[in-house]
Amino acid sequence: MKELSPDEIRSFQQERGLHVTGELNEATQRALEEARWKLGDRSLYLQKSPLMRGDDVATLQARLTEMGFNCGRVDGVYGGLTEDAVKEFQKSVGAKVDGKCGPATIIALLRLTKTISGGAPAALRESAQHKNRGPALANKVIVLDPGSNPGEEGITLDIAQRIEGRLLALGATVFLTRGSLNNPTEQERILFTNSSSADLLISLHTDSAANVSAEGVATFFYGSELHGIHSIVGERFASLVQREIAARTDLLNCRTHAKTWDLLRLTECPAIRVDLGYLTNPGDVERLSRAEFRDTVAESFIIAIQRLYLSAEDDAKTGTLRISDLRSAGIRR
Repeated sequence: MKELSPDEIRSFQQERGLHVTGELNEATQRALEEARWKLGDRSLYLQKSPLMRGDDVATLQARLTEMGFNCGRVDGVYGGLTEDAVKEFQKSVGAKVDGKCGPATIIALLRLTKTISGGAPAALRESAQHKNRGPALANKVIVLDPGSNPGEEGITLDIAQRIEGRLLALGATVFLTRGSLNNPTEQERILFTNSSSADLLISLHTDSAANVSAEGVATFFYGSELHGIHSIVGERFASLVQREIAARTDLLNCRTHAKTWDLLRLTECPAIRVDLGYLTNPGDVERLSRAEFRDTVAESFIIAIQRLYLSAEDDAKTGTLRISDLRSAGIRR
């Protein structure tokens, strides 16, 4: 592989929904490796860790999803759900049912006309699962992931604990991926969330920039323009969080964005990351230093979570719902 220039790396990172740094970091190297595989280049099958990853796996998952087979999330990782979907497809076309996507299975895939486009079955499944959980928070499991980069660790943990207290008062089950004395890796945080059977993951961070005028809040959800897929619930939740924080605080609204970061991509439940201001901006630092501001941010999250589970007719306008309103709705325990 030829050596890439910083501009080429930045372009690739932008295309893949990665952090745009221009540096050939570990995440970019993994993405470059995944990008080299096209469907048909190799046989795909479930193997022991590490699982097979690549654009070929994502293409397979997308094709199966379009035909109504349940692969779960289109994440480019050949896991158990993907193997099960391949077996169901093989059974439907009369091929050998072994869960391996070799030449015969790939040819059968390519020959069949797509009966459903745009990944609609996956979107319907995700929306149905979400609706079936009901509006009450008492049966929800929510994982809070306080970031631990230098400078943000105290801020994110404090806000996570403020959110935790409010969620517990509403009857939700809450887990934090870290406390003040531990610092798990990203992979450990993902595994912890998946093992918790979580309904939502909220990852809290701050940002920084060379330009001190950069400021504001931004929220991220799993999605890939390259593969034309995204988390339906994740996108809606990201939008609700972003709108509530922007309406209730004076943080600059830096909007929501689809990304393919592992924490969003490999977490099985809907997941978002929120960058709550810039540590390099004096105004944002002053805001984040105030206890009342952190309380407002925590309440913004609580209301966004509740709005996610309310039906459209029970929902309220952005910035108007209060925690006390949840009692009258019979939602508070």
